[in-house]
Amino acid sequence: MQRHDTADWMVQVFLVIFVAVAVNAIAGRLLERLGRETTKTRNVWDDALVNAARRPLRLIIWVIGIGFAGDIILHDTGATLFTAVNPLRTVGVIGSLVWFVVRFVRELEENLVAQRQARGEPVDLTTAKAIGRLVRASVLITGALIALQSLGFSISGVLAFGGIGGIAIGFAARDILANFLGGLMLYLDRPFAVGDWVSSPDRDIEGTVEDIGWRLTRIRRFDKRPVYVPNSLFANMAVVNPSRMSHRRIYETIGIRYDDLAAMGPIVAAVDSMLRGRDDIDTTQTLMVYFTAFNQSSCDFMVYCFTRTTVWAEYLAAKQDVLLCVAEIVNAHGAEIAFPTRTLHIAAPTPTAALEEMLS
Repeated sequence: MQRHDTADWMVQVFLVIFVAVAVNAIAGRLLERLGRETTKTRNVWDDALVNAARRPLRLIIWVIGIGFAGDIILHDTGATLFTAVNPLRTVGVIGSLVWFVVRFVRELEENLVAQRQARGEPVDLTTAKAIGRLVRASVLITGALIALQSLGFSISGVLAFGGIGGIAIGFAARDILANFLGGLMLYLDRPFAVGDWVSSPDRDIEGTVEDIGWRLTRIRRFDKRPVYVPNSLFANMAVVNPSRMSHRRIYETIGIRYDDLAAMGPIVAAVDSMLRGRDDIDTTQTLMVYFTAFNQSSCDFMVYCFTRTTVWAEYLAAKQDVLLCVAEIVNAHGAEIAFPTRTLHIAAPTPTAALEEMLS
């Protein structure tokens, strides 16, 4: 009779495992077919849903199958080892669901960003990553609390302990907390985003923002060296974001010779007219060309204007063309651009008395 009972529950366990294997295989085939169908649509939600469900679904099938097998063994043998099957199965199901939601949020974030980039639309990667991280963190915390409650822990007690422990941890990890809050303020205030060119006049920091994490921000300098800046520093230093400027400025001082001072008025007028006739110069912004100073070796006039483009290469090309046009205008008026010179006036030598007497 004992052998018959043993054989009976072993057969049942085998059948449960067999069903779990079969359902797992069917679910895998079904998800593969759904994946092929969803790739034909423009909807990014279904792609994210199918891709996120692949591994968590298989895990949850095995968790449920093994849980049922454990129940059978516990019922027929009474082994105390299997009394933990039910709570572990519950935790496994909760963990699988949390894993699925986390994967779904990540897949959806990547798909939405890729879709907008494919359309050529602007993408705020900083905001997208911040929202994704906050949602995933919320899901993980919620899942952990539900799992603890399913194991018999009091949620109110856990939260109370977390409040007391949070105070102690806050004193022990002030720098980490400051960096975390600094990262949160970067996400909320958004003084810069991933891909922006930033600099700080307070510190030797300048480059392109590559990543904004919860603790560190990675900035790639123009010499390609990475700089890792703790987020707490941004609360106490000024940050310049040239990527958000509306125009680029051309500000040059050009000198002509003192011999050409009479041509200064016509030259200034011609340069001003030239700038106002250019398409790459924004005439709605401040535009000034004035004679400004008598310098040591030159008479100087100022060229002050703004280009429409903010792209560095395009700005340099526009500035180069403006300077060449200024040089042509100066030459066309018979003047020359000055360079540092000195004029020495040597007086004729005065004859000495002895020399005058000898000559006389």
